[in-house]
Amino acid sequence: MTNPPVRRLAALLASAALGLTLLAGCSSDNVDCSLDQCTVTLERSTSASASVLGVEAKFVSADAGTVTLEVAGEQIQLSKGQQAVDVGGLQVSLNSITADNISFVVARQ
Repeated sequence: MTNPPVRRLAALLASAALGLTLLAGCSSDNVDCSLDQCTVTLERSTSASASVLGVEAKFVSADAGTVTLEVAGEQIQLSKGQQAVDVGGLQVSLNSITADNISFVVARQ
């Protein structure tokens, strides 16, 4: 029979390991991840980037309705309301464009 404190410790360690695994897809303060997708918010500057779900996402340019990003080494264009674009085994879609920031979702396929 297993000692109850040992079982609690094992459950705590398993929970901590799962939590770290879920957060491993996010590497930046500007990335908010759930199980299969991350929402990324970047400043509209040429140096803005984030590591998300194992790939680098970089801001390239934006106008009032379209954003150009480099994701997993490929340049893609996103428009608000457009279906997600497949790139690097992920799907990327645009959430919003403001004067200061862009927000987009990166999801596992």
